[in-house]
Amino acid sequence: MSEIAGEVQALIDSRRTLNLATRAADGEAEASYAPFVSDEAGNFYIFVSELTRHTRNLLAHPRLSILLIEPEAEAQQLFARRRVTYECVAEVVPRDSAEWEDRLAAFTARFGAVIDTLRGLNDFILFRLVPQRGTFVKGFGQAYTIDADTIQHITADRIKRGDTFG
Repeated sequence: MSEIAGEVQALIDSRRTLNLATRAADGEAEASYAPFVSDEAGNFYIFVSELTRHTRNLLAHPRLSILLIEPEAEAQQLFARRRVTYECVAEVVPRDSAEWEDRLAAFTARFGAVIDTLRGLNDFILFRLVPQRGTFVKGFGQAYTIDADTIQHITADRIKRGDTFG
């Protein structure tokens, strides 16, 4: 399964933004996106304004789902685009921490001078998105569950047994 893990990482590395599914105060689902960086532990970081709905949602309900998906133009089949989805827990990274400084340096390296402007705005919050479990879809009949320690192929037998998949 190390080949699959490599494919998951390659997909993540090829994306600069991720899609967010958060929960609003009224319980309704909301979709949005944000630029991100990641760390060696597999966490994702987003640097977002408290003025946006998804940020307010995360502050009130820190559980969310994220999606990274191959572009339509690169897909061989639009019904089976390569994608990875994670269920995550969002944690605020304190501004006065070394982690905040390290991650903002990574944002600057990846996205340029705009981060220097944004870091001076007090409404911007750095979130660490900690994956709990996920699913990687490579194509038709090629789906894998991802947890902290393993990647497992989703087969018809596992579906019949009632296994759950992230």
